[in-house]
Amino acid sequence: MKKLRKMLGDYDDDHIIELMNLIETQSKETIAKWCLDYAESKILPIYQKYYPTDNRPKMALDASRDWFNGLKKLPEVKNIILNECHQAAREAEDYPAAQAAARALGQAAACFHTPTHSLGIAFYGGAAIAYDQLGIEASLEEYETLAREEVIQMTEELKKIAVENEPNKVKINWHC
Repeated sequence: MKKLRKMLGDYDDDHIIELMNLIETQSKETIAKWCLDYAESKILPIYQKYYPTDNRPKMALDASRDWFNGLKKLPEVKNIILNECHQAAREAEDYPAAQAAARALGQAAACFHTPTHSLGIAFYGGAAIAYDQLGIEASLEEYETLAREEVIQMTEELKKIAVENEPNKVKINWHC
């Protein structure tokens, strides 16, 4: 099998920069809602296509929502994300689309705690969508093009729920 990149995209890409700038204008709650909703609607179906009976990534998304609703404590949610969802990703190495999807879902679920994880949905989610749609024999350029298009879609989805002049903006140090 051809060796594929775990993530697609580049921090210097104009579309990634636009997404990062938009994320910085929003609250932790808005970012998490966007990540969780986007991941559940666009990324989770990719994972479920390859692993229809494995609910670990969905459990991570649900646990993150439960934390926001005061139904779960931080250690429990972190355990589900780290020891369930990320384990699902490690086990999916034979299916690059599913593996990237599980990683994207873990990142989306983790943004309840650290909003910088929200960018993981762009890099891993773009890879999941590209590998799922193009298979494993496309060129890097083809994968990158599709992943970039997905980042544009993600940004548009965040714009739909973005709060204008959000008073509780997250403070993010991207480390990139």
